[in-house]
Amino acid sequence: MERVDVAIVGGGPAGSSAAHAAATGGAGALVLEKGVPRADRDRLGPDSTDAAGILDYWVDIMGIHPDEFDDGVVQRELNRAEFRGPEEAATLESTGIDSSYDKFGYTFQRARFDDWLRDRAEEAGAEYRAGVSVRGVDTDLSATPGSDDPRHTLELADGEAVGADFVVLADGPQRTVTNRVLDEYLPADAQASERLASRTANHIAYQEYRRVPDEVFEEVNDALVFWWGVMPGETAYPWIFPNADGVCRVGLTMPIGLDIDEFDRDAYALLDGDDESIPQGGEYVRRLLEWQYGDEYDIEEDFPVVEEAGKRNGTETYPISSTRPIDSPVEAGIAVAGGAMGTTSAFHEGGDHVAVRTGAIAGELAAEGDLAAYNRRWKEAIGDEVVRNVTMADMVADYGPDDWDRIIGAADAMLAAGTDDGLLAQPYRSGWESAKLLLGYKWNKRRVKRDYVGIEESEYVY
Repeated sequence: MERVDVAIVGGGPAGSSAAHAAATGGAGALVLEKGVPRADRDRLGPDSTDAAGILDYWVDIMGIHPDEFDDGVVQRELNRAEFRGPEEAATLESTGIDSSYDKFGYTFQRARFDDWLRDRAEEAGAEYRAGVSVRGVDTDLSATPGSDDPRHTLELADGEAVGADFVVLADGPQRTVTNRVLDEYLPADAQASERLASRTANHIAYQEYRRVPDEVFEEVNDALVFWWGVMPGETAYPWIFPNADGVCRVGLTMPIGLDIDEFDRDAYALLDGDDESIPQGGEYVRRLLEWQYGDEYDIEEDFPVVEEAGKRNGTETYPISSTRPIDSPVEAGIAVAGGAMGTTSAFHEGGDHVAVRTGAIAGELAAEGDLAAYNRRWKEAIGDEVVRNVTMADMVADYGPDDWDRIIGAADAMLAAGTDDGLLAQPYRSGWESAKLLLGYKWNKRRVKRDYVGIEESEYVY
């Protein structure tokens, strides 16, 4: 049987970062990635989907400055984010969080980013094996790292097996392998496969790559644009994000399995009164573009889909894990990182920065021969970021269109009263609604900070 120090399931940002850290620490690291072909990638790699981008302080969380990337990874440098409601709008030009990066953020080409992370891991000495699926992980808790018998045996789809002292699960928000492994350490009435099932723990996202008119691209080429309160569902929103060369990603995220009869069709800008079900992603995108630009442009002619981009004919559909992360069964020598642990935020779709950071922590500790500190270390590194996301998601869970206009209007007033300190600057100078928003955020954040982990370390049974 093949033996390695650290076996990593999944070769995305978390997996490649774990491999890089483990190899840098002197461990033998093997990444097992099932591999997805893409027209814009010359080799198999992870199921890469372009994310929104990276904000300024996320650069420090991730620990990688964009100057380190190969050409073509960064698409656009950003100077703001625009939040639009049905009627109100607010523009954020500073996150208000200290950062070593001097721009608001950047968008990037995810497949090139993933390939850069893979190259970095391989240069450090890790092995990246694409086209290999992991069927399961068997663990012998009596075995210790470095002993003759491996603590973990990974069963591969081709019938081969790999033995490892430590396992890092980084198979993304669908958790194809992770849920089965975690079920072994959880009571029958609290299985991960039920608690983290896609329909309950994930959102679905869809986006199209559209070439837009020069005038439109000029308006958004350095901004992330979000619309809130225009489609139903908890933390459901459409967006436009700029790529390079006049191409934008136009998409949306929403919960899975919504029932349209639970919502007032007439209240939402992107619903029609005769809709019998929640629209499909492509229909939502068409309605968004018609709503925003249809008076001036022929959408299908002037905003063509760039079919050679994205995962399939200029489109991408993908899951986003919930904002509530999980602890890992570290006593078994197992760490869960990135989207598999639930760090991708459905509130703003960001997750690559925390995937890189959690993967790096897992790989570092595995190389040191002890994962015991992993659950504490990831909380120290990204806990504040996750708490912010969970707090905001909880606060807006039941918002309708009028609520979004009210809150975006309050945010706009707060920004107008502030200086360069981000959204929460000078709230008491901008009206009662703004002060109420800040007080509500602070109260909810204290509450969330006490209970933001989806599966706690104490729940695992060995």
